[in-house]
Amino acid sequence: MIDVHGVGYEVQAPMSTFYQLPELGSPVIVLTHLVVREDAQLLYGFHSESERLLFKSLIRVNGVGPKLALTILSGISADEFVQVVKNNDESGLVRLPGIGKKTAQRLIIEMKDRLSDWQTEEDTLIDKTSTKSDNLSIEQDTIKEATSALIALGYKPVEASKMIARLETRDQSCEMLIKQALKNTVKN
Repeated sequence: MIDVHGVGYEVQAPMSTFYQLPELGSPVIVLTHLVVREDAQLLYGFHSESERLLFKSLIRVNGVGPKLALTILSGISADEFVQVVKNNDESGLVRLPGIGKKTAQRLIIEMKDRLSDWQTEEDTLIDKTSTKSDNLSIEQDTIKEATSALIALGYKPVEASKMIARLETRDQSCEMLIKQALKNTVKN
């Protein structure tokens, strides 16, 4: 429930947004999407524009309503969802509650075109490091390899990318990047 100058609005939100909310009674900014049906007007709230855009795209998929879209956004970040779709990773979607194999396949097929120009944080970080020289291509491969290793250790893709982005990557081996990233997490 969000109080806007004395008017209370019931806002449904994914857990990712819920975790970002401030203390009870504190001011908050929530990006919203209103769904009008013949029997109800439902307000959905999001912490980030990327979540709201993904929600709008998801509810246009046949068989995916606002409830399932919220469940998806509660179980996986927008950037992770985009990576799963781009990689045709059915199992990454099936592990979410309410999504079976057929729904996962439909999501991948229908969302692939809609997300083709979506820039994830990982893509943006990799784009920042890329130029035309071969040395940077090797550096980019090292960054990808180190990021993949951190993901394999249990870090989320966006978190792993941020950990690597904070480091000086020039002339570093994959092993050194991983060690430095893990060392920095212990310091924080």
